[in-house]
Amino acid sequence: MLKLRRAMLGSILLEESLISSEQLETALAEQRKSEKGKRIGEILVSMRFLTEPNLLRALSRQLDCPIVDLNQEPPDPEVLHIVPSEFALRHHLIPLRRNDDQLVVAMADPLDIHGIDDLRLLTGLDIAPVLAAPSEIRRLCEQSYMSRMIQDVKVAERALDDEDSLDVADLQKMAKEELVIQMVNLIINQAIQDRASDIHIEPFEREVRIRYRIDGVLHEQSPPPKRYHSAILSRIKILSDLNIAERRLPQDGRMRIRSSGRQIDLRVSTVPTVYGESAVLRILDKQTAMLGLTELGMERTQFHKFRRLIQEPHGIVLVTGPTGSGKTTTLYAALNEIYSVEKKIITVEDPVEYQLNGVNQIQVQPQIGLTFANGLRSIVRQDPDIIMVGEIRDHETVEISVHAALTGHLVFSTLHTNDAAGAVSRLLDMGAEPFLIASSLIGVVAQRLVRINCPHCREPYEETPEVLREIGIDPAIVKREPLMRAKGCAECRGVGFKGRGGIYELIVIDEGIRRLIVERASSSTIRNYALQNQDMVTMLSDGRNKVLQGHTTIQEVLRVCQREDFDA
Repeated sequence: MLKLRRAMLGSILLEESLISSEQLETALAEQRKSEKGKRIGEILVSMRFLTEPNLLRALSRQLDCPIVDLNQEPPDPEVLHIVPSEFALRHHLIPLRRNDDQLVVAMADPLDIHGIDDLRLLTGLDIAPVLAAPSEIRRLCEQSYMSRMIQDVKVAERALDDEDSLDVADLQKMAKEELVIQMVNLIINQAIQDRASDIHIEPFEREVRIRYRIDGVLHEQSPPPKRYHSAILSRIKILSDLNIAERRLPQDGRMRIRSSGRQIDLRVSTVPTVYGESAVLRILDKQTAMLGLTELGMERTQFHKFRRLIQEPHGIVLVTGPTGSGKTTTLYAALNEIYSVEKKIITVEDPVEYQLNGVNQIQVQPQIGLTFANGLRSIVRQDPDIIMVGEIRDHETVEISVHAALTGHLVFSTLHTNDAAGAVSRLLDMGAEPFLIASSLIGVVAQRLVRINCPHCREPYEETPEVLREIGIDPAIVKREPLMRAKGCAECRGVGFKGRGGIYELIVIDEGIRRLIVERASSSTIRNYALQNQDMVTMLSDGRNKVLQGHTTIQEVLRVCQREDFDA
């Protein structure tokens, strides 16, 4: 049993000068606000006041519990079957070895008494907990349980190769098998633990490929055998209320699950391909997506300009960028910033990704005639103060949005353009009159997402003058403040990046730009005017600033931004 010493964890950390008293007070205040009563050590690490290794050493001293390096002492494959994968993932533990009637278990939190008691009842063995890094436990859980499942599947002799011959009864029976249930649960849980935004399940001639989109980039995972493809898809369809008998047409559904104590929605899309159905599951985690305006990462001047825009009484504010660039997150942050009980806010979206407190949200349903235009037309009769349209796609939606702005409403929407100035040309292409755009449009934000250097393993590095010139950085500046790049560690799964942040450019529509719009000036003319008269920060220059601050790399910024011409 663990021997809890008198010294509290905070006292130990202060005594060893690992944190300051101010940092401890900040973490304690955060702990009091947290719904689930998070451990103080977990909060300190999440706030970057403390590193994971230092936390482990302090916990080891407090609990008199040994630390184990899972790279040096991997789990015995024979004991993995004792603990179900879902239980291990939920409680952040993994069995290491069995000593007669004792099971040695690596745990991220040895104070999880309920987990230890449940494990004792589940296994009938005495539990000897040891401390291990949460990231290492998660990695080993994913690798060990998935590889064991695949081995179990290979041993099982089932003739599932001819998928077209399976009827609905076979699919329903297969989807309810324990192995298939565990496989689907593990695929989803692993994606959530890895902070993935999408799960791709893709069938090919001889294999099924599982890929997670993490920080905007796809990463391949351990695949299940091809013959279990239909069973996995059927399980996903059952959970999403889709028709498992229909395999010839695309289908869209939604499921809701609980993972690590929080509710997560998954949007499911299936399409038929040559070798079977392909599925994509979009993970909608409200905790990670609902950011405040200050958390978006805008440069200070941009931030204050944008904040003034969204507090205007009427007009249109557009957020532009490609799919997956964080436009909806920016609009949600803006709505949260300006929400009050005195204002009525209505949105029409496709789909409604996250539910906002106090906001009336409408889901577009084209199959019954509820389009953006029809929904927007009805919204105007609902006496709103603020309207959000998920996307402006056609002339009718532009026309209604403009008239809504001109009749005293503040309208937010998104548009697919390469930069902020291009929004005007796009609206003109949709058939909007120039004088109406000039009268209603008040601001345009363009944005991209770049991956952020892992804070646990980033280090200074030197870049070649040629690469510095590509982004417009003076080599003399780099000599004073070196650039940062992450080498890859267990915390970021060896990638070197952890999380994403936005880079932005903002154009405020002033009298000069209104004249240019009425004259149908090109987007480059409008852009040059904004650069000369508004000191506009472009996306590339915003990205350059974030490179100099050590947040990301030159290669990341150039991956998502067009290069500009710089003076030699």
